[in-house]
This record gives sequence, C-alpha cells and structure tokens, in this order.
Amino acid sequence: MYVRGKLASDPVYDAVYRHLRGSEEPVIDIGCGVGILALYLRQRGFKAPIVGIDHDARKIAIAKRVAATDDVAFSVGDARAPIAMRGNVVLLDVLHYFTTEDQEAILGNASSAGGMILIRDGIRDGSLRYRLTYAQEALARVGGWLKAERLNFPTAERITGAFDGEFTHERQPMFCHSPFNNYLFAFKRSSAGMTNA
Repeated sequence: MYVRGKLASDPVYDAVYRHLRGSEEPVIDIGCGVGILALYLRQRGFKAPIVGIDHDARKIAIAKRVAATDDVAFSVGDARAPIAMRGNVVLLDVLHYFTTEDQEAILGNASSAGGMILIRDGIRDGSLRYRLTYAQEALARVGGWLKAERLNFPTAERITGAFDGEFTHERQPMFCHSPFNNYLFAFKRSSAGMTNA
C-alpha cells in the first residue's frame, strides 16, 4: 500500500526515469529506502544495473523482498562513504538528514563518481512551502519511520555549488499537488565544461 501510494502521488520517479532512460551506466541509489525507485525503473523497462544503499537495515530487508533481482542489489551502508563504483548517482530526499559538512562530503562523492547526478530534496528558502516541508519531516521522525538525528535542509546554492564547470545542471520543481518545497536537480557531466542554470 505504501509503495503504490508513493508511486501514484510522487512525480519524482517519472522525472528520474526520463533523465536516466537510454543510459547503460549503473544507477547508484543512495538512501534507497525500501527500493521504490528500483521497482519503478524496472516496471518502466529500464535495464541498467541498480545498486541501492541505505543505512536502515529494516528498509533494506524490505527492498530485498520487494525489488531485488539478479541485476538489482541492496545493501546497508552510509551515504557519507566514498562511492566505490562509477555510474549515475541518485539522492532522493537524503541531504536534509545530515550536517552541512556531511552534505558537502556526500555531494563531493557524488560528483566524483557520477556521470549524472540526480538530487531531489526540500530547499531551505524561508517560504511557506519550506516551513510545511520541515513540519512534515519532523512529524515523520516523531512517528519513528525516519531514523534521522536532525533536519538540515540545504539551500539551492549549497547543492549547485558542489558541482564545478564539468557539469551542466537544471532544476525542476517537484511540487505536483503537494504543499512541499521539493526540487529535482539534474547534473550531467559535460565535455564542454559549461554550467547551465
């Protein structure tokens, strides 16, 4: 029920698929949770290998039951650890659980490993949407579904500033019908070495 609800209501999965389709590079899904992205990509016919990493062993166990196949693997791991392979890196709703220093490490690791990096997160900009996003995440922590020690939503500048001229980038609102302040950032390594906003 939870997975069906997320797929039906959250536009990020289709947006990620549209960026990744046609790529044969492995997908490294950091903070994969219960494996919803991997399940969705396979349902859309995406063929490249997928590796999911999450610190929550409960969610990894669910992912292994729901979405693991021969070319989809899940493991317990730390989002701050260096990425041991190259591929397309996906970080959906991960950064805001970490300190600013840790966010910089995570983004730096993604920049080093990824030909494409897709990041969806709530953005700290003082808006009503941001305040509602913060409140919703705080309630999820109280309820126990999220094992987060803190909430530290990044600014858009913190995210984009982690990527140099090797990458083009674009930013897309992920509001859909929700009140939340979510954006998808797509960084793609460019031989031209130019950055587009």
